[in-house]
Amino acid sequence: MRVLRKLLLAAAGTAALSACAGAPGASRPELAFSEPVQQEYKTVALDSLQSLPPPAHKIAVAVYRFEDQTGQNKPNESFSEYSRAVTQGGTAILINALERAGNRSWFRTVERAALPSLLQERQLIRVTRDQYGGNGLPPLPPLTYAGIMLEGGIIGYDSNTLTGGFGARFLGVGGNADYRRDTVTVFLRAVSTQTGEVLKSVNVSKTIYSAGLKGGAFRYVGFKDLLEIETGFTTNEPVTLAVKSAVEKAVHSLIVEGLIDGYWRLQDMGLAQPLIDRYWQERDGVFNVTTIKATPEDIQVAPPPRRAPIDGKGGEEGEERMTPPVQPSAPAPGPTYIVPGGQNPLPGQRLPPGVLPPGAAPMSPSATPAPEETTPPTRAAEAATPAPPAS
Repeated sequence: MRVLRKLLLAAAGTAALSACAGAPGASRPELAFSEPVQQEYKTVALDSLQSLPPPAHKIAVAVYRFEDQTGQNKPNESFSEYSRAVTQGGTAILINALERAGNRSWFRTVERAALPSLLQERQLIRVTRDQYGGNGLPPLPPLTYAGIMLEGGIIGYDSNTLTGGFGARFLGVGGNADYRRDTVTVFLRAVSTQTGEVLKSVNVSKTIYSAGLKGGAFRYVGFKDLLEIETGFTTNEPVTLAVKSAVEKAVHSLIVEGLIDGYWRLQDMGLAQPLIDRYWQERDGVFNVTTIKATPEDIQVAPPPRRAPIDGKGGEEGEERMTPPVQPSAPAPGPTYIVPGGQNPLPGQRLPPGVLPPGAAPMSPSATPAPEETTPPTRAAEAATPAPPAS
């Protein structure tokens, strides 16, 4: 029985080795999980950029540099990283986005990032013609100059803007999930080369997500048998791909903003308003936007409404009330009485307003109540009135 078991194990091992030997990448183990090369990874922002309608005329633009301005290194909680957090090829990404706008119908991008190399190559052509009989050849055409210059860069990279996770374990068996969010911000502006005026400036932010899932078991399945299993995987969104999406979205926003302000036009202006409405809806969350076109002659300027004057005096004679009157108004102060002996009556023994206690005198004549007509007391009333105590 044991011999049969050994033969079966040997046969299974031989079959496994034969399968591995015939599998692709067996001679190159590093290529076992390799994938074919992709021409270009298309993003949603690139699809929106390519679907733009063509303009009335191509726009010549120049890009000198579009670089990383954050100066941040890769975040690492274990040790210091000296690699940059974002790509240093922002200029190449921006030029590629300009070329892809509207299926290569929007911009004529002139080379300015490698201008010294370009000028040196043109000088080399002239020197070669002079020395080797190229005088009869036509001269080099002049360089194309741009009417608009694009500036900006990657100005922000915020790591761990949102972190979280969840986990559970029972009797040594469980798992947990973690996630993290970073944010990259891109600014792009269009500058007129004739006046130096900044025509438009836009900014776009892109979130970068990283998530991980782990699970495992660590428990005894028998008196002396310990089971330990651990598995998991993580996924990280490529930072370069996030920067590429942000730059493509910034170019799309710059084109639509220029349409709104009238810096350029479409071949079919009937397609401009739906494009602008979708852009407003995405940027501001505005639905059913109605554009009102008016000339300066249609605008009427009216003075502000006048405020109510005090005491009914209008015009320049009366002073305008700066604050509204307080309603209800403050109550007027009542009369104060002084009782002989310097003692005030108790609250339960106070007399009604306007009635003077015996021997009391008002503090001011204005507070004295009006005298009432009385008849002289009779002798019976005088006899009933007790005499005041002797001081």
